[in-house]
Amino acid sequence: MSAIDDLPPLREVIRQHALSARKSLGQNFLLDLNLTARIARAAAPLEDSTIVEIGPGPGGLTRALLALGAKRVIAIEHDERAIPALQDISARYPDRLEIVHGDAMTFDPRPLLNGERAKIVANLPYNIATQLLIGWLTTAPWPPWYDMMVLMFQREVGERIVAREDEEAYGRLGVLANWRCETKILFDISPSAFVPPPKVTSSVVRLVPRAEPLPCDRKLLEQVAAAAFGQRRKMLRQSLKSLQADPARLAAAAGVDATRRAETIPISGFVAMARELADIRKQAG
Repeated sequence: MSAIDDLPPLREVIRQHALSARKSLGQNFLLDLNLTARIARAAAPLEDSTIVEIGPGPGGLTRALLALGAKRVIAIEHDERAIPALQDISARYPDRLEIVHGDAMTFDPRPLLNGERAKIVANLPYNIATQLLIGWLTTAPWPPWYDMMVLMFQREVGERIVAREDEEAYGRLGVLANWRCETKILFDISPSAFVPPPKVTSSVVRLVPRAEPLPCDRKLLEQVAAAAFGQRRKMLRQSLKSLQADPARLAAAAGVDATRRAETIPISGFVAMARELADIRKQAG
């Protein structure tokens, strides 16, 4: 018996299904069901919610989501060894768990949602976590198909997601994430909670999509941020040259001097530069 349901403890599940974590899949299993329940509660309210979970592995978070009342969980698992363990959970919660054996990098859950909104809740495989997040942040149309994301990352990635101007971790990811979402690190999880223990602390991050982000072309915003942060220690007048536009004009649009560095520019400044870049290219075209 475990703390949240009458299914076997996760260590027993892993032993029964020979589920040793594979480094190639970025797997680190979280075995403490109290912790998985804490992650699940961060996505409250769960009743009436459809949850998309990536990389459930032996199903610790899946069980917590279902035990705490999620209406439906769509679990996308790449590792075929984990499917039987997930099927055991499905038998315990009939008609509430949909198991997809597939690659989260290419799988689109929207057809399974039947037009309903969802929440994404996951202990993401570390090796694809940032790529997955960027995919969800750049989805079209916006507002997106999800109402909330509660995701686990390495602490350093979590800090980059929530970072704002004048913070050391501020960069392209922080610009994109905070332009489109409200972000917050909820709590940390120590390496000892995982099997095998990763080398670093993990953080659970919540992202809630903004209904109306500041208007600009997303691709141009990404281009401006990539150019500005591509040479972190350089002033804008140097780093923005790669955009083939006058850096002084772009900086002026943001209301800042071209001698400023990227990490001092707020998101509104990057948006203003992206809009100015759109005008410059329109005039040139």
